[in-house]
Amino acid sequence: MTTKEDLLQLGLSESKAAETLKNAKLSATISGILKEAKPLGQISKQKGTLLYQLSTKLKPQVAPNAPLVVKYIMNDGIKTEPQLSAAFEYLLSHSVKGIEIPAFESSCGVGVVVTIDDIENAVSNVIATHKEKILAERYGFAVGKLLGELRSSLPWADGAIVKKEVDLRFLELLGPKTAEDLAPKKKEKKPEVVKAPKDAAKKTEKNEATSTQDDFSEGAETMDELLRTRAHFHAVGENYKTDGYVTTPKTAELLKSHVAAVGGKVVTRFPPEPNGVLHIGHAKAININFGYAKAMGGVCNLRFDDTNPEKEEEKFFTAIEDIVNWLGYNPARVTHSSDNFQQLYLWAVKLIQKNLAYVCHQRVEEMRGFEVQMSPWRDRSVEDNLQLFEDMKNGKFDEGEATLRLKLTLEEGKVDPVAYRIKYVPHHRTGDKWCIYPTYDYTHCLCDSIENITHSLCTKEFQSRRSSYYWLCNALDIYCPVQWEYGRLNVNYTVVSKRKILKLITTKTVNDWDDPRLFTLTALRRRGIPSEAINQFVAKLGLTMSQMVIDPQLLDACVRDYLNIHAPRTMAVLDGLKLTIENFADLNLPSTADVPDFPSDPSDPRKHSVAVDQEIYIEKTDYKPDDTDKSFRRLTPKQTVGLKHIGLVLRFVREVKDSEGHVTEVIVKAETLADGEKPKAFIHWVAKPVSAEVRLYERLFKSKNPEDAQALPGGFLTDINPDSLTVLYNALIDQSVAKSKVYDRFQFERIGFFCVDKDSTSSKLVFNRTVMLKDGGASGKN
Repeated sequence: MTTKEDLLQLGLSESKAAETLKNAKLSATISGILKEAKPLGQISKQKGTLLYQLSTKLKPQVAPNAPLVVKYIMNDGIKTEPQLSAAFEYLLSHSVKGIEIPAFESSCGVGVVVTIDDIENAVSNVIATHKEKILAERYGFAVGKLLGELRSSLPWADGAIVKKEVDLRFLELLGPKTAEDLAPKKKEKKPEVVKAPKDAAKKTEKNEATSTQDDFSEGAETMDELLRTRAHFHAVGENYKTDGYVTTPKTAELLKSHVAAVGGKVVTRFPPEPNGVLHIGHAKAININFGYAKAMGGVCNLRFDDTNPEKEEEKFFTAIEDIVNWLGYNPARVTHSSDNFQQLYLWAVKLIQKNLAYVCHQRVEEMRGFEVQMSPWRDRSVEDNLQLFEDMKNGKFDEGEATLRLKLTLEEGKVDPVAYRIKYVPHHRTGDKWCIYPTYDYTHCLCDSIENITHSLCTKEFQSRRSSYYWLCNALDIYCPVQWEYGRLNVNYTVVSKRKILKLITTKTVNDWDDPRLFTLTALRRRGIPSEAINQFVAKLGLTMSQMVIDPQLLDACVRDYLNIHAPRTMAVLDGLKLTIENFADLNLPSTADVPDFPSDPSDPRKHSVAVDQEIYIEKTDYKPDDTDKSFRRLTPKQTVGLKHIGLVLRFVREVKDSEGHVTEVIVKAETLADGEKPKAFIHWVAKPVSAEVRLYERLFKSKNPEDAQALPGGFLTDINPDSLTVLYNALIDQSVAKSKVYDRFQFERIGFFCVDKDSTSSKLVFNRTVMLKDGGASGKN
């Protein structure tokens, strides 16, 4: 048992020693290390520090070789932290292959002597290389870069001595620090950290924070760049190097066969459940799984986790595959968990035979929670369990009357997770062949093994299932992939759970899974969001490990950036006011005019033709019948306005009103820009237009978190924004876009970006507003 005196002997302070004693696991590790070290001699302060570091950094894969490291620390073979780190790296890399002492000594610098002269010469060379920049930046220079270069050239040098020498050379070169050097540097504002919602806290790791990200400082421009530079995953076949990976006597053999099977290439998979459509969070999962495989020259499978026949529909299979393709990815294979039902069943039998699984008759409510009682049927004989499981398969129990459970405890404290349950529901692929179906926890890792997945990439909430993932594969003596977790992507002002979206549909709050107010990927596509913008959005967010909550405006920014250079401009009037140019015949204007598709890029030759006529239409908001608002810059009785693209300036003549006094028409006089004064503003317009329906979408919910039960005790349905959809049935569009196809995108000048909706007909187009212009569009201008 470790004592306080032992810890003080290792060089710990009184407070640190007291804190360490509270950690039973670490104390036990230190006790074992000291048991090996004490017979080998006196423990100096330097050796004590290294022994403590060995105890705190010891991984399960390296633990069997801890006595070897202790021996080299005590006989002065390992004297520095870099040597200790190198020893860890060697042992981790060879935990499966086997250890060779000469190679071990060479890898961690045993016997290598680094003199003071060696350090001084190396520091001189590095300082000389960066001298000009050091003189310019003085003490603001990034010293870490120098130390990194020195570590590369002198890996076994004492880091403290090297740092001391660098500090001395800086003082000699720059002199003492001045007041300006000592002035505090302005720190960048860190992203706000907020508490996760109560219901989400149950699904995430304990004490894990949810970050509200409001910029793209952590990301990259493309998924390829992000995953090549930020994804520090294990190399193919080096599974054993990852934290928490469990090795067995068969690991080396299984990994060798695995590497041969995949040809040394990365193999990932995206495994959605086909019981709903994909949402914005899935876009991150798709991009990470498919993107990592692509960046590494590997392949990614699309695997449908079709283990729950009650909720699965063919339309979801089709929609999911369609969305994966839309995002620009082509699966190497499309597989189904149900492909493996027979093998999964045989493995369940094997687990029973090894006394690692049993048939249980507890009800679901008795098994839920974290302080449940052990099943009274846990210690049944293997023979009984085999017969009962066969009875389950043959339909001799009612639903809920029996389950097959695994004998293990998860990290979160959940005991004996269910592997099989009874469901008398036909499966869409296997029909009535099975009435027992495997759970996700049981199926997921075993299908990963069958498909030789190299990197099982999943969201953070599955971290608590990692132990069962490794346990199952190793219990069955089959290849065990590595599970890596990343932070889940959530978006403010929306809900993405299938159950809640279905509630929105059944209450007719939204029309279907692809209603453009939702954040399902089919809805975003229908709204006009380009797949390229979604991929860039995910890349810019970075490869974060913590759960994040994003404001929709960050996605909007990516969409604008993309559409600004890919969506041609056209003119459309959403709420029109007729203008008649009374002197039109005197102007001798052509009947059409060419308008550039991308006026912000003069080198782009693309253009379209618009009609020019005596009668035109402008937005009602571009005319005011009085001149009292001095900030208003468009047409008034005393103020002229210009027409974009044709260089005409309009001057008010008179109004035409209906019987109720509403202005229905404005008569104007026109002159060319060269002949008259330059107006304060130019506005868009249409002539000989075509009628269209335009749908203007706003946020579906009023609150950032509509799932916050404390703020919304009545539930998320009480937070609906009543103005989330405005339909304009008689918008006016230019004839040049009258033949547009579904999903064609345009920038309506001065208004925003719009996309042709699937409800369009040959007689009338329907447009969805994708996103407003950055400044809010014409309605936000004076």
